[in-house]
Amino acid sequence: MAPLTNGFANGHGRGLPADPTSQDARFSDIPLAIDIPVSGMGAEEAVEVSLEELLDDPTELCTLLENENAAKNYWMVISLAYAKQRKIDHAIEILNKGLGSLSRGGPKEKLGLLSLMCWLYLWKSRAAPRITHENQSAQEVKTKDFYLQAAVGSLNEASRINPSFPPLFLARGVLYLLRASLQPPSKPLAPGTVDHSERVETLRQAIKFFEDASRVSGGRNMMAVLGRARAQFSMGKYTDALDGYQEVLMKMPHLQDPDPRIGIGCCLWQLGHRGDAKDAWERSLELNPDSKVANILLGISYLCESSQYATTDPEFGPLYKKAMTQYTQKAYKTDKEYPLTCANFGNLFLTRRSWATVEALAQKAIEQTDVNAIASDGWYLRARKEHYQDSPDLSKVNDFYGRADNARGGGDIGFLPARFGTTQIQVKLRDIDGAKYRLEKIIQQSKSLEAMMLLGALYAEDVFTNQASGTKEDKSQEARKAVALFEAVRLAWKDPQKKRSPDASVLVYLARLYEADQAEKSLQCLQQVEQLSIEGLPDNEPHEGEEAVEAYVARMREQLSPQLLNNIGCFQYQSEKFDSARDFFQTALNACVKAGERDDSLDTDALVTTISYNLARTYEGSGLLDEARQVYEGLLARHADYTDARTRLAYIELRQNPTEDGPKAMAALYETDSANLEVRSLFGWYLGKSKKRTMNIAEDQEQRHYKHTLQQYDKHDRYSLTGMGNLYLTTAREMRRDTDQEKSKRSKTYEKAVEFYDKALQLDPKNAYAAQGIAIALVEDKKDLTGAIQIFTKIRDTVREASVHVNLGHVFCDLKQYSRSIESYETALSKDRASDPQILACLGRVWLLRGKQDKSPAYIRTSLDYSHRALAVAPSQIHFKFNIAFVQFALAQLINTLPENQRSLADVHAASEGLDIAIESMAEIAQSKNPPYPKHDIEQRANMGRNTMRRQLERAVQNQREYEDKNASRLQQAREARDAEMRKREQARQLAEAAAAEEKRKVAEERHKMLTLSRELAEKRAEEERRKEEAEYTTDSETGERYKRKKVKKGGKRKKKGEESDTEGEVDGEEGRSRKKNRGKSTEENSTVGSDGEQRAPKRRRKLTKKGGKDTKADSKFKSSELVVDSDSDGDAVMTRQPTNGHAPDEDADTQMDEAPPSAIGSDDDDDDVGVQASTRSKKPVRRIADDEDEDEDEDLLPPRNVKDPDAPEGTVPDLDGELDDAIEAAKGNAFADGPNAPKGIVDDRVAAAGDPDTTEKPVTDVL
Repeated sequence: MAPLTNGFANGHGRGLPADPTSQDARFSDIPLAIDIPVSGMGAEEAVEVSLEELLDDPTELCTLLENENAAKNYWMVISLAYAKQRKIDHAIEILNKGLGSLSRGGPKEKLGLLSLMCWLYLWKSRAAPRITHENQSAQEVKTKDFYLQAAVGSLNEASRINPSFPPLFLARGVLYLLRASLQPPSKPLAPGTVDHSERVETLRQAIKFFEDASRVSGGRNMMAVLGRARAQFSMGKYTDALDGYQEVLMKMPHLQDPDPRIGIGCCLWQLGHRGDAKDAWERSLELNPDSKVANILLGISYLCESSQYATTDPEFGPLYKKAMTQYTQKAYKTDKEYPLTCANFGNLFLTRRSWATVEALAQKAIEQTDVNAIASDGWYLRARKEHYQDSPDLSKVNDFYGRADNARGGGDIGFLPARFGTTQIQVKLRDIDGAKYRLEKIIQQSKSLEAMMLLGALYAEDVFTNQASGTKEDKSQEARKAVALFEAVRLAWKDPQKKRSPDASVLVYLARLYEADQAEKSLQCLQQVEQLSIEGLPDNEPHEGEEAVEAYVARMREQLSPQLLNNIGCFQYQSEKFDSARDFFQTALNACVKAGERDDSLDTDALVTTISYNLARTYEGSGLLDEARQVYEGLLARHADYTDARTRLAYIELRQNPTEDGPKAMAALYETDSANLEVRSLFGWYLGKSKKRTMNIAEDQEQRHYKHTLQQYDKHDRYSLTGMGNLYLTTAREMRRDTDQEKSKRSKTYEKAVEFYDKALQLDPKNAYAAQGIAIALVEDKKDLTGAIQIFTKIRDTVREASVHVNLGHVFCDLKQYSRSIESYETALSKDRASDPQILACLGRVWLLRGKQDKSPAYIRTSLDYSHRALAVAPSQIHFKFNIAFVQFALAQLINTLPENQRSLADVHAASEGLDIAIESMAEIAQSKNPPYPKHDIEQRANMGRNTMRRQLERAVQNQREYEDKNASRLQQAREARDAEMRKREQARQLAEAAAAEEKRKVAEERHKMLTLSRELAEKRAEEERRKEEAEYTTDSETGERYKRKKVKKGGKRKKKGEESDTEGEVDGEEGRSRKKNRGKSTEENSTVGSDGEQRAPKRRRKLTKKGGKDTKADSKFKSSELVVDSDSDGDAVMTRQPTNGHAPDEDADTQMDEAPPSAIGSDDDDDDVGVQASTRSKKPVRRIADDEDEDEDEDLLPPRNVKDPDAPEGTVPDLDGELDDAIEAAKGNAFADGPNAPKGIVDDRVAAAGDPDTTEKPVTDVL
């Protein structure tokens, strides 16, 4: 700042320029040359000194001034001339010599020089470095603090001479403002506490001195107002600062250096009005295209806007290019030392990896700025530059991040990117706990998505590391935290306001976390990664139609990562979607081939081998064993030692040739790879299928195999432990339990099985097969059905096999929950077990039990159907044939016991025929080699059927025939009555539906009529408003603006006081006194709206008439007619004039009277109180009745001051300053209309009225 130019205060003493386009440039009052009078040579003798071509050494000029005893003004002008050319050191040298030369005079002669010297020191302070460079010492470089101390010395010396010297107040304010910029930001405080930090107290002192400077200048020193606004901005009082900047703009609209529009934009930006802030900066740039501040601020605004889009978004490129090339680059070319431009421009070179340029720009931003935030940006640039190096010095990077954070206050209010960078360094230094703590603090304060992603990744890595190490440490809490953080990030992607693009790494982490427990969600994450990857590929070919889109996606998948496609295929395989899995595996193989073509150095053999094996497994799942065999043989041709492929080939051979080639292949595999646990597991399964059954478990081949595996190979082999448990469980199930000793032995065998299962669960808590074995033991040994159901229910979603549902069916059947048991068995049938005779037999059993419980022949027939299906699948199994006979016996017994009204003759005949078949079957079963029950028992059951049950059914047939013959007519009548009732109900239903449809149609018609009427009323109201506006407003022929018509006094000269008009009625004395009192009432008293916003009761109104006459319609021949409104309260009379010009009222008046409420029109029946209320839509102003003629004439030229505008909204106060309000309306939405081409607005109007209290007291914020 240059506060003194030739003795005048900066910004004052010259007034506003006549030319609105002229600029108020600094040093504009410095002349091109100056004449120094020569002492003793006469008044006309002088030495001319050019102030444009100054000497490099001012010693000669100083000697001349000393010899000629020049006045202080000459010293100051020459010093300012040097300062104008940025030779501040020479200017200070001249002032020092001037102080020595003027020491012979009075002390007040030094005031101007000391004040100017103080400002020059402050100027030097702004240009000086904030800190010393790393390679320089403090003695070599003078920092900002050095010059501030020098300014304090000059200021103190001037204050000792005259502490109330006006320029010193402004200098003190600027001094404290600059001193506050060097102090660290205050720490966060608890709510409700007052900040007494050093920086805030310094800013308060600055505000006090700026207010003193403004006070001593009578409010005309705009530099003081700007300084106060700047200090308030630094304290975070953006609204107060905005008021100050707008006040300066209002009073000095052509001020451009400094430009208050810059401050207005900064305040609006901080207040969240970023669009208005950009408008302010663009207006500043329009007035001064070379403004470095406006250019860089607009660049930052466009950078901020571009940050809302992903770098791949088409909106990002134009915005970023505009920010950097159009604005930031121009600002840098204007001033390459400007700190804000250097800090912002350094980010561009950081992306280009121009490390030297980044270092230089960051150093300038740190050293030259007097704003803590810009210094923070400089340190952050240096930190990122070091962080990007291949081998960064982590301690140095951490130090730079810390400085960037502390420059903005540190702690909870510090620089978030710097704190995030510090966290990254902690991760590199393996300080994981410290990084987690810092990230959790960041998330609590800012909900930063980057912090959430990094913290989620740290928790996820803990989980994955624990899984890989095989430790038993519980990491479920870390897994939940990681999932919650990543899901919060995914939710933010769906917010359109945040404009955040999905990140594939987040989805991959989620897929790995969901893999174990929620495979469907894991698959969804991988599919979203696939979609993102396809969208990121170049797409130059159009694709329309479903088939074209599918072909496009299939073609694009071949360019994706083979690992991604393989993982999606694995999840499809687990979901038993074998066709889809096969497609993904085949596409993954194609992707491997294309990846190898793109990069010759890439080794894809391992990927191809793994994906080919998965493809063969998919062929197995689909039942395509020959195709699977070909793939496995191809793998063995490339890798002969691939044991997994040899194992699957042996299994396929065993399934296709279970008696010859299969056992040979299994024996060969076991002979070559007997040490492989997977091979040993398959061989143990094979022994379990092919061994001879024995009750002595010690002689069991499968048990010996598992025991040998546990003893010789791996005592923690989970498959062998589970197999041992299965063996003991099967043995215990088949053990006899006739005596207590046998029961105890059987129970101990169950306990032995549970021990093996428990050991397997300890090694693998998610071993569902071991858990299922424990549940079976609970049911068979302890009869703990409830506990078993809980276990089966938990493992049902894990083990996708029919055995779990079969076991659930058994347990539900024992609990007599037959419907749930049937549901479980049916589910087991759908699990690729549709022809399993055991499950069919179980379904027959449970339907039989349900039929007996409910006494339902239909259920027993369903049981019979399932029994037949089981026998059809395994016709050699004699016990299935016995089941059919048993069910037929049960059906015959049930039919025999049912009452006649619940059965039919056909049912009895069918049961009798089934009984005969069952008797024959029982006889055959009894004669078989291995009957399911003792032969004697079966023969007894057959004899019972021949004798007892057959005779019972014969009697049942006879009784049922008699019953049906006897009740045939009654049954026919009942059927007819039932049919009639059904027809009656159907007719009633149809009538009800028709009535409802008719009612709905009527409602629709009424609604249509109401809508039509509402539309007509709205159109009518709009037309009335349009006519009303046309009547009230007119268009200026010169400017084209619309404005209200001025009120023109109609009629002749008003009667003087005391004269009676022919059109006036007589009023009594009380009414006259009431009108006199009413003249002093305020608007609030006359308003019909109370102070609390409620509508007052309507007042009684009285129409004045002439004595001796009631008819007022005859008064139309007069120029006007007056209505006096009277109320119950004192002094509420108001007169309304309605000009008629000797004719009938116009159309508007007729309309207004027609629209008046009935209560407003008086009745002819009232002789004393005949009231006619003026229409509320009247366009004519309402005036007071006044006694003074001059006052009436003045009021006739202006709108009324105390009467509410009838067209104004309810509860509003009418405007009193008509022309000023029009200007305010014209300036709304444009607070920066201060250029020559700007529209007429509040700023220009109020500047034109500078000095008028009515125009200067109201701030511009009222307009905003």
